[in-house]
Amino acid sequence: MERLRSYPDIGREELIRFFTLTRKDLGFIENLSRGGGRSAAARLGLAVQLCTLPWLGFVPDDIRSVPQAAVQRLANQLAVFPGVLAQYGRRAQTRSDHLKLVLKYLDWKPVPTRGETLKELEQFLLDQMEHDTPSLLFHQAAEHLISSKVVRPGVVVLMKMVGSARNGAGALTSEKVDHLLTWPVRADLDRLLLFDEEVGMTRLAWLTTPAVEASPAVVKGAIAKLRYLRGMDAHQLDLSMLPTERRRFLATLGRRSTVQGLQRRGERRYPILLALVAQSAVDQLDEVVALFDQAVSARESHAKAKTDAALAERAKKGEARQLLMDVILPVLIDPAIADEQVGGMLRERIGMDKLREVAAVSWKPLPRDHGRLAALEASQTYLRRFAPRVLEAIDFQGGPGTADLMDAVAILKELNRTGGRKVPAEAPTSFVPARYADYLAKARKSRDDTAFRHYWEICTILALRDGLRSGDVFVPGSRRYADPGTYLFTPEQWEAKRAEFCHLVRKPADAAEAIEQVKDELHQALEDLEETLASSAG
Repeated sequence: MERLRSYPDIGREELIRFFTLTRKDLGFIENLSRGGGRSAAARLGLAVQLCTLPWLGFVPDDIRSVPQAAVQRLANQLAVFPGVLAQYGRRAQTRSDHLKLVLKYLDWKPVPTRGETLKELEQFLLDQMEHDTPSLLFHQAAEHLISSKVVRPGVVVLMKMVGSARNGAGALTSEKVDHLLTWPVRADLDRLLLFDEEVGMTRLAWLTTPAVEASPAVVKGAIAKLRYLRGMDAHQLDLSMLPTERRRFLATLGRRSTVQGLQRRGERRYPILLALVAQSAVDQLDEVVALFDQAVSARESHAKAKTDAALAERAKKGEARQLLMDVILPVLIDPAIADEQVGGMLRERIGMDKLREVAAVSWKPLPRDHGRLAALEASQTYLRRFAPRVLEAIDFQGGPGTADLMDAVAILKELNRTGGRKVPAEAPTSFVPARYADYLAKARKSRDDTAFRHYWEICTILALRDGLRSGDVFVPGSRRYADPGTYLFTPEQWEAKRAEFCHLVRKPADAAEAIEQVKDELHQALEDLEETLASSAG
């Protein structure tokens, strides 16, 4: 409280902004005619009040505690000795008279005690219901008063107003969500605070415990939480009547509070729990998709490591063949050596034992991906422990250019549901990368339905993962994996904003005119470039 009543430290930017006197300010100070007004101490003290008020929104009682850098800057502008400030304000009346003059000069209103100004401040605090942190509300109120050119009241008065606003915000929150709090909803929310034998803890603790790894068991647990929240219709709760920050604050409060703490809040616990489950429905949806991504990527990384190790081993074995080629090629390309002498010469130089040793090692050509998909196929059982559940629980949607992929996802979901083993002949494969296409073609050609199903399923899952990362695939209701199109203006929204935007960027609203203008700018830029190139040495 003492810190809020006194001068804070001042930075360079604030020093220049608030403690620079204009010609008008200097004229105001020099024109003082009241008792003692023309003394150096009075002029400097008045200047301090004149600059402090717009900076802090009030003038501390101890004027002489102003930062020394500010005093020095003002003294230089007034051509007085900084130390004379110690003589200022020995009479309290002098300080108050000067403050009245400053208020009149700057067109500020005095400290509000009652009336319209105080009501406006109370309403402002109540409107900030998206925040609930006392210190934040205090500073927001102080900034609001500065912008309104109203002197800040005492710390205790403003703190009491902040406390009243917080209580009022809580009551207003309860009032706004009351229509959602039916008896079945209240019962569901109360059950969150009870110990549940099925999960071995309260449902509140269960829901607010985040995943720590991306394993099949954890993915299944995350899906169970998502289904539980959907069973409460948490994903359909509309809390748009509350500001976004208020909803986030209430949800955070619910996560951090103990069961006993929430129960002690009585009726006020329901808006908190309501905001918690509404946000948890979105967060849990994001968590399931993120875990799916991480679990698939982990198996892909494992397959890559396995393939890299095999390539390293293959390179070691290929070293012997390379050494043989260093001996064979010079003999083959030497025209002085007759063809009938080549075989005998090579066998003599290399040795039959060495040739037999190298020939005994089978050397098959590698597929285009160096065997990555084949290594990943070994994780098929692992992937099936969680991937079908994710596909069943999440409503994946595709953007432009993903029709084949989404058809493949639908076919895969149906195969999982019915237990089908054979991929339909018409199943799309256009999304399969070229490096994996040979696997599917070979399996189809050999009529190996099992191998084709494995490779096609893995390619579908990988393409779905990649689509989520690129934004081509999205999840309705998600925050992290939302449709990128929702971040854009609709045509109706853009129509209302186009004129203002075009005015700000100085572009014509008509597309054809805008394109012509850009062409002109391009030609001008090229001309400038030609001049620069012609005039620059080197």
